[in-house]
Amino acid sequence: MALPQELLDLDLVVYSAAWCPDCRRLDRWLAEAGLELPKVDIEAVPGAAERLEAETGKRGIPYLLVDGRTWVRGYHRERPGRFDADLLVAEILEAAAVPAR
Repeated sequence: MALPQELLDLDLVVYSAAWCPDCRRLDRWLAEAGLELPKVDIEAVPGAAERLEAETGKRGIPYLLVDGRTWVRGYHRERPGRFDADLLVAEILEAAAVPAR
């Protein structure tokens, strides 16, 4: 899958944990796509889990922080295999288009 240049130009950070199967699924896709993104382990980084929950209202992971301001979930429980790469790319690009407040 060729990734859109707009995606490659974004500041993306993955919030995840080693024990999470959805996180491992996202990691595999990122590796296959050739994307090496910074990761925040919510169990190892003090305050990371609390920030994620405070800003998203969710406890599920993985989540991607787009340009330091907008969160996008890195899983799709409603889809077969719990992940849809095309949908994720669209969600990230949509999040990036949201004007800063």
